[in-house]
Order: sequence, then structure tokens, then C-alpha cells
Amino acid sequence: MSTAITKRKFLQSVGAIVGPAAMYRSMTALGMMGAGTAQANTLDLPIGSGRGKHVVILGAGIGGLVAAYELSRAGYTCTVLEATARAGGRNFTARGGDVIHEEDSQQWVGFDYGDHLYANLGAARIPHRHRAILGYCREFGVGMEVFTNDNRGALFHHEDHFEGRPVTARRVMTDARGYIAELLVKAADGNALDAELTSEDKERLTGMLRGFGGLNADGLYTGSSRGGYVGEYAGTELGFPGEVHAPLGLTALLQSGFLNYRFNWNEFLDQNPTLLQPIGGMDAIADAFEYRVGHLIRYRSPVERIEQTATGARITYSHDGRPSQSLEADFAISTIPFPVLKDIPNNFSAETQAAIEAVQYSPAVKIAFQTRRRFWEEDQAIYGGISWTNKDITQVWYPAAGYHRNKGVILGAYIWDDAPALLYTDRTPFEREQAAIEEGEHLFPGYTSEIEAGVSRAWAKVPYQKGAYALGYSVSERLRSPEGAIYFAGEQISGMTGWQEGAVLATYAVLEAINDRVAAERG
Repeated sequence: MSTAITKRKFLQSVGAIVGPAAMYRSMTALGMMGAGTAQANTLDLPIGSGRGKHVVILGAGIGGLVAAYELSRAGYTCTVLEATARAGGRNFTARGGDVIHEEDSQQWVGFDYGDHLYANLGAARIPHRHRAILGYCREFGVGMEVFTNDNRGALFHHEDHFEGRPVTARRVMTDARGYIAELLVKAADGNALDAELTSEDKERLTGMLRGFGGLNADGLYTGSSRGGYVGEYAGTELGFPGEVHAPLGLTALLQSGFLNYRFNWNEFLDQNPTLLQPIGGMDAIADAFEYRVGHLIRYRSPVERIEQTATGARITYSHDGRPSQSLEADFAISTIPFPVLKDIPNNFSAETQAAIEAVQYSPAVKIAFQTRRRFWEEDQAIYGGISWTNKDITQVWYPAAGYHRNKGVILGAYIWDDAPALLYTDRTPFEREQAAIEEGEHLFPGYTSEIEAGVSRAWAKVPYQKGAYALGYSVSERLRSPEGAIYFAGEQISGMTGWQEGAVLATYAVLEAINDRVAAERG
């Protein structure tokens, strides 16, 4: 009998010993299949590959938690140093009774207690293609529900257009499509497209545009029922169609700015359906990690110095205000946000230090309000989604959970452009809430009377964060390479800054690099 081993038998052996992810890599190496999207976002460190090696992880945000979970499973000894008293970093959910600290203030969250009364003041949604973070949700049993990002019943508002009154997204989008379609039909009829299209193609294009834009038989846009009816949403009595809205003026639409990126917002890859959120708050993900690796975390342990040594890394830190102590390790992984890391003494190269100092972070601000009733549902039939305004508050998010409950928590502002975000950052928490309520009145007359409690998060003022997320254009490739035995991780070095998925994938790259390095040292 032949003793030759077939590819199939070899792969069956690999799968039985080290698991399906390693088997997939072996199949790829053998040329049996190409790398796919689903498999690209997985990590499989061989069991026992890190035995005898110690890694200190700086920060217990999502990146640090992933590092601790995966390395400890592979046999590495892990110590996580977290400056605050909680895990999760910018995965942060506020609930009634919480106390929120900023550099110069603290806020007590006055929400009622209820499983739907919370505010995700950091990460708040997960695109369907973020397979790595969703994989952990599946593995840990974190329940998920749909996050409604796009709602045609939500509002567009500009104080200088449409008499300063908000209009529904369905009207803006319906009318914009109608005008675009009409202009293209005119271009085709005027022979402007003869060089690109045959006569048969022009006919097909015109037919498609009539359906796309809701045009009449003459190829003109005069309004469409897609934009809704004047008066009640259901039309006239007995449900018969009412009067269709007259189209919003094309010039006014263009001047309002609605047709810039706001119109296309949900076409961006990470903004289009389906998006998800954990049931009961985004921190369910951090809690699930903490349940598994919490014993490895030293809370209230801010890092005071980071040093390369001849054998690895030395981290000096304090714990609960006690005298400083040092921790020696074979490797260190820093997930500390760069605006914080730049001020921690270290012996990095001048090039690395300069790259760290050059990274810019968004000063984004979020403000949430508990309301006495869900007026957006009761009065306007808005269920989830996002409204836009040219006021500084920028966006208003409607909760995608707790429908028809007695109360709700609405995100009354999500501000990321520097000028308005810094303006709100410089205000006290009370001043922020009052300003956001005043601006919200332009969208919801009577808004002030609906609000019972509020809370804000100005990320540039959050201790040990000093920003909401890295601005990708400012991150140097230098930071994606180690400084001796010290590696940098987190969303800040990924190609997906601002997303939890970026934190996971950047951490995966670091863990594979460390594991390859250990394997090479052992021969």
C-alpha cells in the first residue's frame, strides 16, 4: 500500500489538530482556493505557541481586549494595564446612575432605569461587512438587532432654505432623483449621448430613467407619490391617495447642501444596510470580552514610562495612586490613543515619536437626551434613522430599539467637524445640553418640553482618550511597524479608523507579527 499522503488527508490532519482557520490557510498555500472576505477577518494562533512568553498590553479598549483574549488562548502570559476603572475604551454606553468624567467636569446620568434607556456615546453601529467584530459577537453570544441608519421619514433641515422648516428625507431623495433623471432624458433626447449610446440603448436608458425618477410620459419630473402626500402620511380618509407634494426647487436643493455627501451618506460602504447593534447597548461587547479576560486586567493603572530593553520592554505604571512600579515583558502592545501616548516618557526613536505626535484625532461630541415620550414616533412616524441639520448639532439619531415604549433616549447631537465640535467641547456639560436643545427646536418645535435628562461626551476632554478616533490621513506607515519589542495597535493604525473593526484587524496584524517572531526565534 502506498504511504504517500494526499492533500486531502494532509488537510484533514491539519484541521483536526489546529482548527479550521489554519486548515484554510494551508489550502490557500497549496493553491486549492483563494483568500475570501470571510476568512480574511479571522485569526488562528496555534495553541501553545506563546508558552513562556510575556506580553504586556497597554489599554483595555477593544484592541487591547482582543489582544489579551487571543494571546492568552495561544499560551502567552498577558498583563493588561488600563488607566481607568472600566474596560472598553471608546466602546462606551451611558445609563442611569452612571457618573461620567471629563478633564474639568463630571456628569451624573439622570436617565430612568430601563433596558432601552441608554446612550452609546462612543461606538454605536456595526456594518454588516465587519466580520471580525461580528464574529466575536457570534462566538460570545452577544445578541444583535438592526441599527436603522437610513430612514426616509427622517428630516433634512437648513435654516436658510425651505422657509427654515425641515423636510422629510423621502422628499429630498425623490425630488433629487427626479431632477437627475429628467436632465439625463433631456441630454439623451438632445443627442448629447449619441457617441456613447446606440439608438436602442438610448431607448432603454430613457425607459429606465422614467422609472428611476418617477417621470411623466414626456420625460419631465413634476413630483411623485414616492415623496409622500400633503397632510397626513396615510393620505386622505379611507386611505385614498392625497395630494402629492410639489417638488422642492432644484436650485434650493443644490444651495442647501443636502445633495452633497448627506444625500449619498447611506451609499458609503460602511453606512449602507445592513447595520447592527448589540441588544441593550454597545458595551455588551466589551462586557463579553471582560468576562473572559478581566482577570488579566489591572485597572486604575496609568502608564508612566515605556522603554525598550535589551530583552524586550519595560513598562512603568502606577496603580490606585500607589508608588510607581515596573513590569518587564518580552513584548509590549500599546493601544493607547496617540494624543495620550505622545506625552508619556519613552525611549522611542525620534522618527517614531514624531510620527506619534503628528497623528490628529477627531474632537467629536455626542449629546443624548431622555424624553418623556417618543414624540418622533408618535407625531411623525419616525422609527430609527438619522436627521440632518445645518446647525452645529449636525445629526440627530433616533433609537433603533424600544419602539412604542413610554420613553426613549434620542441622540440630540453628533458633531465631528472641528469648528462646531470644539465650540461644544469648550462649553460646560450644562451649556452643551442647553445649546443642543435650542438648536433641536428648529427640527422639533416644542422639543424643550419633551426632554427630561441629558448627558454629553466631548471626546477631546476625556481623560486617557483625548479624541474620538484617528483621522486616517495623518497616520504614518512608521507606526504600523514595531519599535523594537513594542508594537502599536488599535483603530488608529488601521485602514478603518473610527471603527471597532479597525481596532480588531490592526490588533490581528500585530499578534501575527509577534507570533511569527516568536516562532522564528525558536527555529
